[in-house]
Amino acid sequence: MKIILVLISISLFASHCGSSQNVNSKSQKTFPSAADFADNITVENLKTMLFTYASDEFEGRKTGEPGQKKAAEYIKTQYVNMGIPSPIAKGDYFQEIPEAFFKGHAKTSENVLAYIKGSEKPDEVIVISAHLDHEGIKNGKIYNGADDDGSGTVAIINIAKAFKAAVDKGYRPKRTILFLHVTAEEIGLFGSRYYTDVDPIFPLKNTVANLHIDMIGRVDPKHENQRNYLYLIGSDKLSKELHNISEDINKKYFNMEFDYTFNDDKDPNRFYYRSDHYNFAKNNIPVIFYFNGTHDDYHKPTDTPDKIEYDLLANRAKLIFYTAWELANRDERIKVD
Repeated sequence: MKIILVLISISLFASHCGSSQNVNSKSQKTFPSAADFADNITVENLKTMLFTYASDEFEGRKTGEPGQKKAAEYIKTQYVNMGIPSPIAKGDYFQEIPEAFFKGHAKTSENVLAYIKGSEKPDEVIVISAHLDHEGIKNGKIYNGADDDGSGTVAIINIAKAFKAAVDKGYRPKRTILFLHVTAEEIGLFGSRYYTDVDPIFPLKNTVANLHIDMIGRVDPKHENQRNYLYLIGSDKLSKELHNISEDINKKYFNMEFDYTFNDDKDPNRFYYRSDHYNFAKNNIPVIFYFNGTHDDYHKPTDTPDKIEYDLLANRAKLIFYTAWELANRDERIKVD
């Protein structure tokens, strides 16, 4: 009888241990999707920020001028307040660009950089970029540049907020995310060229992709009757895999119309060569350039924040966040064709 009782006890103990292991395995955290954090990108945040960033106080953000310096400080403050550090040095978010680099086109200026270090593949980097400058003041009129590129600037900051919310919940992206705000786009892509050609803070060979945002807050005349769209440029030029990931994300979560008109090699506008993503592409880094097309207020003092369609801006920013999330957390880095 004693032997039987001992065997029963051992059996029950083993059964209990097995069930405990199953419970523990089920209770382990699974890595979430972008959907769990995308709601940190809101119409209210974007609108509040853009009405400040594209206000007269910033004097049109002409490269090297006081208004542009205020814009750089504003961007820096957002990252400091969110607790997102700089990859340059503690507290130093500015990549200084000397006046000589601009060849007489501007005074000393700066790119603004912040980053979230990856947990598993920190040396592999996803760059999300936009330009912080605009046209300044001409003939006494301030060119606020709300869409160009205030929309891209505030979108990046809100995307950073969504990634930081994930980090705060214990879900750091597997790859590093660099939030790159470049200066001097309007006078010749100088800020992005300085980063890629002179002082890449992260080696270009480790840069997986560049998602570049330049004007995503408005609707162009072609799409007045179909607002849920976005032009994509460059997605298939260096990596078919990047293009397919982008398409899959859109079909699964957003169902936007992706318009590839300007992606045509024969496009007379040559937009592929006209924004900061190109300085990454020329270095064989896959890119996507997100763009809403031009409109009547393009490069005019009437490009003001009251004309931004904030629901579209929020939805487009979320699309880019989802895409960055996938690129940052997939097992293998995307392949260059």
